[in-house]
Amino acid sequence: MNPDAKASAAPLYAFEVPAAAEGERLDKVLVQQRPELGRQGARWLSEQGLVRVNGARAPKARRLHAGERVEVFGEWGAAPSPEPEAPLTVVLERADLVVVDKPAGQASAPLGPLDPGTLAGALLGRYPEMAQVGYRAREPGLLHRLDTRTSGLLIAARSTQAFDVLRAALREEQLSKRYLAIVDGLGLPDFMEIDLPLAPDPSGSGQVIVADDDDTPGARACFSELRVVERRGRWALVEVTASRAYRHQVRVHLACSGWPIAGDLDYGGSVASVLPGRHALHASYVGWAGNESVPAFEAESPLPAELRALLDGGA
Repeated sequence: MNPDAKASAAPLYAFEVPAAAEGERLDKVLVQQRPELGRQGARWLSEQGLVRVNGARAPKARRLHAGERVEVFGEWGAAPSPEPEAPLTVVLERADLVVVDKPAGQASAPLGPLDPGTLAGALLGRYPEMAQVGYRAREPGLLHRLDTRTSGLLIAARSTQAFDVLRAALREEQLSKRYLAIVDGLGLPDFMEIDLPLAPDPSGSGQVIVADDDDTPGARACFSELRVVERRGRWALVEVTASRAYRHQVRVHLACSGWPIAGDLDYGGSVASVLPGRHALHASYVGWAGNESVPAFEAESPLPAELRALLDGGA
């Protein structure tokens, strides 16, 4: 069904723009009215033509006026359709959890309910019990996510108990998570610690900025540790440890320190023609020391072939 056909039916919900929201962007007001949407949900609904203001389709950046009527005709956040035939690289499988290796170019979870080909859909196709586990329906079992253009390891729980234990461990930085990245290596020290708070970009772009201070809206203290693994010509392969890893943390920490990731054009990385559809970042290791509820585990994933080719090219 196309968006116009959907919008001809009764809206799922509607509201009148309050006086306090005079002049605010549509996506911001949508999140104020329905916090469960988040910025992604508000953006997706607008881009799909499922939001109308005074009866007309409206873009996410439209400025609203008090008293206008906003109608929403679509749902965001529903579980993806199970895809049992979808490829899924399982590195570790246990009764309580799995660790999978996501390829670059695949979304971890769907933006909308009709988005096929996500890791979440593949997980549900293989492990239907994950439908009852996780932060929300659109992310079944997933303890954390990776950007679409990033490859590597993700942990997905198969039981609520395992998810709750590992979620607490992630929050308390008790999980071990390491990443491999390729950066321009000129002047890069062999070891570096980066301790800078991060926050969502207030523009609503979905990117992340270094926060001026802890009072910046959404700011979170973030720490990364970097060591050089290998140098080849202009490039350096670095291993970054970031136990919790805030959204885009590794990408932004490297970029703001002067060494953006190759191919990461959002944060100033060099164009890398040999890396179509991805940047040179790979989640290479996850580990957990274990407790009485969830036994210890660890998993590793080697540097993907296309990143090795970039590094070996040198120039």
